[in-house]
Amino acid sequence: MTSTATANNNSSGPVLDWAAGHGPVTGALSATTGAFAVATTGAATGMPPGWALAVGAAGAIGHTVAGLRVRNAGRTLATRAASWLVGAGWTTWAITHGPLTWAALGSLATIGVGIGAAARSTALYEEAREEEAIAAQQRQIARELSAERRAIAAEWVERIQRICNITVRVLAVEKWQTGTGYSLDLEPQGGITYDRIAQYSVALSADAKLPHGCTATASPGIHQGRAILDVTTVNVLKEDCFYPDDYGPLSVLTGIPWGVRTNGDIVRAYLREQCALVVGPTGSGKTNLVHEILAGFARAEDMLTWVIDLNAGSAGLPWVLPALNGEIEREDGKPVRPGIDWLAASHEEAMLMLDTALAIGLHRKKAYQGLLAEKNTDLLPISAKIPQILLVIDEGAEILTSTDRQMKQLAAKILEVIRMLRAMGIRTILTALGATGSVLGNLMIRREAKVRVALTGGETEGMDLGKMFPGRRGLRVDQAPYKGAGFMGTPESPAALFKAWRILPNQIRDIVAATSTRHPTLDAVSAQAAGDAYAQRWDADRIAWMRDAHPVEQPPQSPSKDADPHPSIGGGLNLRALRDQETDDQADQLARRFMREIDERFGTTPEPDRDNDPSDNMPGLNLSALRGEQDSPAQQAALALLLAAGREGTGASAIARALADQYGTTRQTVVGWLKAWVKDGTAVRVGEGTKARYVHRQHAPDQPPEG
Repeated sequence: MTSTATANNNSSGPVLDWAAGHGPVTGALSATTGAFAVATTGAATGMPPGWALAVGAAGAIGHTVAGLRVRNAGRTLATRAASWLVGAGWTTWAITHGPLTWAALGSLATIGVGIGAAARSTALYEEAREEEAIAAQQRQIARELSAERRAIAAEWVERIQRICNITVRVLAVEKWQTGTGYSLDLEPQGGITYDRIAQYSVALSADAKLPHGCTATASPGIHQGRAILDVTTVNVLKEDCFYPDDYGPLSVLTGIPWGVRTNGDIVRAYLREQCALVVGPTGSGKTNLVHEILAGFARAEDMLTWVIDLNAGSAGLPWVLPALNGEIEREDGKPVRPGIDWLAASHEEAMLMLDTALAIGLHRKKAYQGLLAEKNTDLLPISAKIPQILLVIDEGAEILTSTDRQMKQLAAKILEVIRMLRAMGIRTILTALGATGSVLGNLMIRREAKVRVALTGGETEGMDLGKMFPGRRGLRVDQAPYKGAGFMGTPESPAALFKAWRILPNQIRDIVAATSTRHPTLDAVSAQAAGDAYAQRWDADRIAWMRDAHPVEQPPQSPSKDADPHPSIGGGLNLRALRDQETDDQADQLARRFMREIDERFGTTPEPDRDNDPSDNMPGLNLSALRGEQDSPAQQAALALLLAAGREGTGASAIARALADQYGTTRQTVVGWLKAWVKDGTAVRVGEGTKARYVHRQHAPDQPPEG
């Protein structure tokens, strides 16, 4: 206790800064005590009085020279020199007559007070003088800037009057920090609004002789009687702008960055309630923008991304395969999660995904009524515990306009998701190849997709910017002829030029690794509604198509005499003989023909005679299990493929793809067959999760082959 109290006492005492300079009081005390000490010592030792006067004169000269170097005011120089000389004079007098008399002490105190007052007055004067110098410098700079701004303002007032026949008053000119342009705050006279100026954007840009890729674009001002004219003077759209290296966390509530404006400002998409529409012809950089969008979603802590891409899933594969194939690792050695939460590349999987989204949204509406009442809101509070679901549908706008039966089914589901699930945190991002009337003809898209992007790439066909951004005049395709450049408009930011960041494949891998621990998990309420369709989305048979991107080539086989003259594409079994079945008898004959092909390719053991068909007595596998036990030739063909797969086994997706052309068989149908065969012992499921395969019982590891 004693040591603590001592420490507290020491810390609570006055703190002296011996390195600090003297103020008026301490300076006066220092001067008077120093003079008294010198006078007392000099009187006691018999020092010649003239020495003190010489020292004072030297001090006065030295301070004067130093003051001139720092450009002190004349009164400051005089005050300091006088202080030295007065102090030296008193010291000389005190050495001669004695410093310990009342007259000496009283005069010294008077001198100290005078020195302190003079020092204080001088300090105040120097501060005021310095502030005035700074203010004068700033006024000079302001005059120079003001002259330049006045010249810019006068130039544009004249130009707008000449080209637009509109009289305006320029209230302010602001130069952009990026040095790529400036903005003018205009006040049109006579009740004219900004859109009258906007329609002359091209003519104004040409008259100002702006470089290609630079525009003069008018937008709404602080109120209806004001307008902002953004003038770009440097073409920032031509060069690639790479995705930032900062992979920090984002949120759907604070917006996801999608690129930069010509003035350097980052433009964000707020997708809590809004859907988005991205259009761009081939070669405009649309795929790159999709990857950039997925990068922002991967960085978010309160979003799950589902992707539908019927073009072989190409938009989502770079975000999935590195994690599934174990090509990247986390620092802690744990598995890396894919950068997106679900990927669908087939009609069946897309329908399953959309049905799951609808089930989740409808269940959320019922299950979260208590939470909505507690938060006093009609919008589901989105967080890491209840994440937003974003469905990115590549070329989804084309799906909505397709006349194909299957596409119409998808379109109906997509529109249902858009229409019903806004409040429950499920939104869509659709892409399209062009801004045409057919794409933008759907009222639901125009009403809900308020975040819109048009990457032009210089393409004029199918790029109706007037339909894409209604009410925004002066937008022309030739203003953004570069890849990754175009126009972006949101409810918070009117449509204007922007540049999408360029994201490279190695950055995608880095983002997948960096954000693996950041992805939220689906809340329990939603997971219950999603069921097995969501829980098993990464099962082996569901993702087999991802791993079959490079199929193993089969060795060439000698065709049999009954073989179809048109072999199947890519090698493998020729299933064309099972097509175009018109009658039951013909189907049975074609099925027996297919069995012969299986025997010729894989068989080595005899089979009992059936229907006196001599071809059935040839050596080969016992394929009696394929005859008379299945309900259709399609099932016979599926079981034959399972048998032909041997010990390696196969999955539902591979079988469905092989039979799709012949029978139109879907993966879900094949899954049902496989489950039934596992139940009755015809097939065995080997492995779990992504390693699972189905193996015929003749090749199962725990059973000997049947002879």
